[in-house]
Amino acid sequence: MIVAHFLKWIDTARVAERAAAAAALAHAYVQKELPFEDRCAAEAALTLLLDDPSAKVRLAMAEALSMSRHAPLQVVSALASDQPEVAALVLARSPLLTDSDLIDRVAAGSAVTQKLIADRPAVSMALAAAIAEVGEPEACAALLANSGADIASLSFRRMAERHGDLAFVREALIADPRLPSDCRHMLLVKVGEALKRSPLVAALIGPARAERVMRDACVRASLTLIEGTRAQEHAALIEHLRLRGDLTASFLIRTVAHGKVDFFGAAMVALSGQAEARVRALLAGGNDMALSALFRNAGLSAATHKVLLVALKVWREVANGKRVAGAQEVSWLMLKELGETQAASDLAGLLKSIHIEALRDNARRHALAIAAA
Repeated sequence: MIVAHFLKWIDTARVAERAAAAAALAHAYVQKELPFEDRCAAEAALTLLLDDPSAKVRLAMAEALSMSRHAPLQVVSALASDQPEVAALVLARSPLLTDSDLIDRVAAGSAVTQKLIADRPAVSMALAAAIAEVGEPEACAALLANSGADIASLSFRRMAERHGDLAFVREALIADPRLPSDCRHMLLVKVGEALKRSPLVAALIGPARAERVMRDACVRASLTLIEGTRAQEHAALIEHLRLRGDLTASFLIRTVAHGKVDFFGAAMVALSGQAEARVRALLAGGNDMALSALFRNAGLSAATHKVLLVALKVWREVANGKRVAGAQEVSWLMLKELGETQAASDLAGLLKSIHIEALRDNARRHALAIAAA
């Protein structure tokens, strides 16, 4: 009876009155304050109010219905497709919208719609995957900032591939502790490429030197990346480097010189096809002949074997507490092992550059320690 009177009244009521009445009716409906017959009539009235010419009326309904599981589904669905200021509340909060509904809206919606959905209190892995696959950069950044989003490794990878060239998405990805190590390396390379393309950098040092500086910086950053990578992620990072062509002999020599023996072992497993347990045993206590056979199976040239053996022996002694050494000492011993006859070789040049970098790093750390004292 009350609802019937309401339906007659709205034809002559002002906008503010209609909005207040719509909100009151919606609240009464979701709080189950009405008898069954009146609830049915109220649902019909709310459906009718979807056609109200004033967005204020529909917004009042959206505010009242957006967080309730008891709201009429057809009304919520229509409000979610309304103009942005009305739809925003429903898209961001309504528990009645299923993953399927939301995925469809992500695929067909604007950047604003996608961002609202990415900001929902809970975002499932399937919904996050849809946003990662088709979402605009702003939506992907919002998803990454959402602590309630369940994001799969593949979705991180797709966002890095699609939007890693944009600084604000790149920053959001890097800030997420769940980001897989291979994605971090991908972003690292994208930063290097962005710097290389910079007109300022090209004007200051020239394109050729910019290419070389970018490559060297990426290699050094990759070593830092390995330090922060969990052992269980080594295989994925190695496969990523291998597919990019970055898992070179020179890179592996750098990893050993810097003491990344666990990562080197994972690389040997991937490249040689040997079992992980056997490779670990060889690196921990294998003789020179067995290790050289492992290096051959991994595709490392004979010229690299003796310097790798020297480095591994030093790191074994360090691990067993018999020696104190770092990259500076190890790279020097590797260079010394080559001897004068190979002083002009590419391998010697690589080891010299590793040694000089280690000297600089140690000197820099020492200077900073003195300044801080």
